[in-house]
Amino acid sequence: MRSFKWLVPTVYIVFLMLPIYWLLNMSFKTTNEILGSFTLWPQTFTLENYQTIFSSSEWLGGYANSLQYVVLNTVLSVAVALPAAYAFSRYRFLGDKHLFFWLLTNRMAPPAVFALPFIQLYSAVGLFDTPWAVAIAHCLFNIPLAVWILEGFMSGVPKELDETAYIDGYSFPRFFTRIFIPTITAGIGVTMFFCFMFSWVELLLAKSLTSVNAKPIAAVMTKTASSSGYELGLLAAAGSLTLIPGAIVIWFVRNYIAKGFALGRV
Repeated sequence: MRSFKWLVPTVYIVFLMLPIYWLLNMSFKTTNEILGSFTLWPQTFTLENYQTIFSSSEWLGGYANSLQYVVLNTVLSVAVALPAAYAFSRYRFLGDKHLFFWLLTNRMAPPAVFALPFIQLYSAVGLFDTPWAVAIAHCLFNIPLAVWILEGFMSGVPKELDETAYIDGYSFPRFFTRIFIPTITAGIGVTMFFCFMFSWVELLLAKSLTSVNAKPIAAVMTKTASSSGYELGLLAAAGSLTLIPGAIVIWFVRNYIAKGFALGRV
């Protein structure tokens, strides 16, 4: 049986990679070939779908807009969550457990519940159709998640570290930035990964809070639909390109993710 212990993980990996391969396979085909026959690889290899995307300012603008609000949201979420998580991990106050649970209930709520209030609010203050609109809206879901993850990492750091730093004459800001944050670098990496991925794949708020200037790539992809059907090859190429940012993020935080599953609250 030991000689077959590689079989299960191999089958599992192939099963996970099959949709990605099929998406890439379709991206190098024409729509007629995709609809015409079932093939494991392109019979007529074409780069026309990618050429259409890279030669269009609208397609490239969609990717740029998505990256812009995703990066903004990730930075905002982690910056706000760090002091909040520290407070939950180090102090006990009236209603702390209830407040912590209330934060998580925001993460549990569906985005559709908040779409209309956000549209009315942002239209009133002039934030509608800007990357900031989507970035701030996603904070409603990512900050609770970030606080929950970071609190688990911070609780694993002994309080004696704080006390020793104070005895050595460190002020709180200096202690927090120079000693405490480097101690939980793995937790910050994991938190940024989850915030980035949620904001990158979220569709409803990103489409609802933008129209022209800040239209995300998910909204631009709807242009592949026409009266004759979807341009499947172009849609597959656009979908393949959306995998790249997530793959890059995973590559950079892969070690932190492993530590997060082993040590933190992930």
